[in-house]
Amino acid sequence: MILRRPAPDAVPSEDLDTTAWLGRSGRRGWASRAPLRWRLSLVTGVVVAFSVAVMTFVTYWLVAASMTASVDKQLIQQADVLIQQAQDPAFVENIDQEISSFKLYNPSTRISISPPSVAFAFGDALPVGGDFKPDGDTMESSIRTLGGERVLAKHEDGGTTVVLAKDLGPTEEIVSAVGSALLIIVAFGVLLSVFAGMVVSKTGMEPIARLKRAVDYVTQTNDLRRIAVESNDEMSQLTVSFNRMLSALQHARVQQSQFVADAGHELKTPLTSMRTNIELLMMLNKSGGGFGISEEDRRDLEDDVMAQMSELSTLIGDLVDLAREDATEKEPEPVELHEVLENSLNRAKRRRPDVDFRVRFIPWMLDGDPFALGRATLNLMDNAAKWSPPTGTVRVSMRQVAEDKVCLRVDDSGPGIAPEERDKVFERFYRSAEARAMPGSGLGLAIVKSVVERHNGEITIQDSADGGTRMEVILPGHPTEGDAMVDGLEEIPNEFQPESFDAQEAEETSQEPAEEHSENPHDRGHIFAERWFNQS
Repeated sequence: MILRRPAPDAVPSEDLDTTAWLGRSGRRGWASRAPLRWRLSLVTGVVVAFSVAVMTFVTYWLVAASMTASVDKQLIQQADVLIQQAQDPAFVENIDQEISSFKLYNPSTRISISPPSVAFAFGDALPVGGDFKPDGDTMESSIRTLGGERVLAKHEDGGTTVVLAKDLGPTEEIVSAVGSALLIIVAFGVLLSVFAGMVVSKTGMEPIARLKRAVDYVTQTNDLRRIAVESNDEMSQLTVSFNRMLSALQHARVQQSQFVADAGHELKTPLTSMRTNIELLMMLNKSGGGFGISEEDRRDLEDDVMAQMSELSTLIGDLVDLAREDATEKEPEPVELHEVLENSLNRAKRRRPDVDFRVRFIPWMLDGDPFALGRATLNLMDNAAKWSPPTGTVRVSMRQVAEDKVCLRVDDSGPGIAPEERDKVFERFYRSAEARAMPGSGLGLAIVKSVVERHNGEITIQDSADGGTRMEVILPGHPTEGDAMVDGLEEIPNEFQPESFDAQEAEETSQEPAEEHSENPHDRGHIFAERWFNQS
């Protein structure tokens, strides 16, 4: 599997209990089945109605309390005046007339007065009781509600007692009228809140409805058309993210179409050639070896068929490796890069025993996919060996370039890569004019770049010290304990010494056999052409 880098906020699918979630959603009843617009309207209406109800209740309570406090204040003022008048003997002598006069001006209030040194009360029969509390230095009073009346009893230390009882009927009527008006306001507020909720939900859901129409359009027509962004709110940000997803899908679709077309073309060529050769061999077998073809030509034809089958098998293997990118993601695991390189080196040596491999590996650990790293490093070594002549040298070296980074260099002795083609060689199925006569599928370096980038690395192409190609890969990780593997290159300390490596590389190149460096590019090109094209 090809290693993938998970998104920072991604949640693994196995952590989501979909069945349990659906079960909980199904038990919610109407709330889970109703359209989101109605749910928003309902929530808005309930919130507004609750707010209006609370405000109405508070208003009603404040009005009732204010009216009662007004009655209490009026009774206290009247009681204070009566107690002060009761100290006058003339008032006591005409107390009945004074009581009648008081009632004339206060028809809804009953009165009872007990002057000083009098054992009984004048006026109405009102009970004296309640919880008396001190009211100034010489008085105490109690106030309470009895039988629809507000009753105030006030006693003075000199012996005067006044009891007033005011009818609360008019006050309660006013409070009831206010309550009725508030109830009408509540009902109107609820209706207004429902209407406001519908307007808000319609306005808020319009971008979602537009996004839904766009999704339905994509589903029905397969046309990945972008959605116009009309504002800068959260829904617009969601639309922008959806447009990015559409762009990624469009890019993936184009890549998929291009991949299928290129794969079909690359598969068609060897299949056609192989079919022609096989048909020719079948005709030869049927005719008993006729058509004037010698036994040597027949063997060459058979070898050609086998070579084409090998080429087709290699191409199919590369296609399978590229298809692994869309497979299930694999969690990274600790990988000892130097051991991966040793395994790839052994396989590359078996394929090209005529090429001199010089290596220097340092112990290095990183988190990744060992299979993908093995395939990538083997492709790099095979590519370097393929372009190196039999007298050439492939140098594979590692060096630590930072506290958490290592540089892997693969140098060959081939003709090199032109600067204008260095970016193109990483494209799928790209092959330069010189490479079309060589075996290969054009997918090797594409696989290498894909693997390197998925391991948070980077790859660049430069010129090697002897005019060939240098593939330089930077990978993350950290050094680990162990011995360096050195074969043909001078050993350098494991410590991080970035300034010493370039000079070391130049010194190692200068120490190679003189005849190897005496070849100019024309000589290497002549040897290369003689090997691959059988030209002199």
